[in-house]
Amino acid sequence: MATRLTESASYAHLWSTPALVGVFDDQHRLQTWLDILAALAAAQAELGLVPAVAAEQIAEHARVERLDLEFVAAETRHTSHSTLGLIRGLQQVLPEPAREYVYYGATVQDLTDTWSGLVMRDVGRLVRADLARAHARMLRLAAAHRDTVMVGRTHGQPGAPITFGFKAATWADEIGRHIVRLDEGDARWSVGQLAGAVGVLGFFEPDGQELRRRFCARLGLRDPGISWTATRDRVAEFGSVLSMIAGTLARVGNEVYELQRPEIGELSEAPRGSTVGSITMPHKRNPEASEHLDTLARIARAAAGVLVEGMVSGHERDGRAWKAEWMALPEVALTAGTAASLAGDLLDGLVVDEARMRANLDRTGQRWASERVLAELSRRLGKHRAQELMQEALSTADGADLVALLASRGVADPADLAAWVESPAIGTAGAMVDAVVARGTPGTTV
Repeated sequence: MATRLTESASYAHLWSTPALVGVFDDQHRLQTWLDILAALAAAQAELGLVPAVAAEQIAEHARVERLDLEFVAAETRHTSHSTLGLIRGLQQVLPEPAREYVYYGATVQDLTDTWSGLVMRDVGRLVRADLARAHARMLRLAAAHRDTVMVGRTHGQPGAPITFGFKAATWADEIGRHIVRLDEGDARWSVGQLAGAVGVLGFFEPDGQELRRRFCARLGLRDPGISWTATRDRVAEFGSVLSMIAGTLARVGNEVYELQRPEIGELSEAPRGSTVGSITMPHKRNPEASEHLDTLARIARAAAGVLVEGMVSGHERDGRAWKAEWMALPEVALTAGTAASLAGDLLDGLVVDEARMRANLDRTGQRWASERVLAELSRRLGKHRAQELMQEALSTADGADLVALLASRGVADPADLAAWVESPAIGTAGAMVDAVVARGTPGTTV
């Protein structure tokens, strides 16, 4: 039964995707735990630590559908131990000789940290795939609108001209770095855990390191090289990268959110006939997807903060650190992963109004050209003298003709002044767009 609005049948689609639910679903998690126990028994059997027949029987019976899950839950509550209910539930369905070899020499953290390694591997790859889709769309927008002139805004106010292609290219460039972060980080966080009581694998002496290597290999994870029960930087890094990804996507969402405002009207989400913006104001068309990207990012950042807090742990094992991850890791994975999927959908249907972009620029009169004019005058008069002159000229009444104001002061030929205000300085913007598009999506061929 769902206990949170984010898990309800009506609203869960806003906070997860089917693929992400497949990773964190309770049945799948339990089955993954059972697979980890089976892999451990098989690796132990290879080294003669447990009978081969016991490992085979554990692998055969370690199926979630065979367990009495009510019994597992009751034993977990009764013993106040995180995994003893699961152990006893599996022992119930095993033949007698194999029961003693379930969870042989392992700890709760061996099981759950290894699960975390699998989660980080699988979620990281799901997010990467969705980011690659969004990135490709950003590159197409950048190329298509390389020379689409629009207002560049700073502090929320109209500044100098840019192109929409340049704006989209900054999105793509940032997302491209996140894709590289995921690729590079996978080697660090896709690892297993087999540490034993205090990390030194004393239960398995002298076979501990070889056992861990074989155990990790069976699960498709890397051998960490040393126990990481108290070192939580891997999980913290993973959560931080996901929160950064969500932050970038929120920046994109906020651009669409702001530029869809009717008084600006330069971008808009794809219209959907079934969407109801407001039940009291039927004319509204709300930027639902772009707004939600910011909502998801806020939760991702908060959850990632909990994971970073876990880096401050005590001695060789500290439940305060890694048990908090059981809640925070799914939270950051679900929200950032949903954001990556949603961003791709948003960009696929993004509507770009080129005419409105140009009209908004023209509405500022000749003032949009102040940077270009300042640069040209600086070559003639010196930077600071030119700036003082521009400040004085632009302090006159709104709508005044900048060319006439400056020409009246005799600082430049009127024809030159007219040329400067007619030609936006966007050549370098186009060159930067070309460079981003040429690089393409990391790990792919353009």
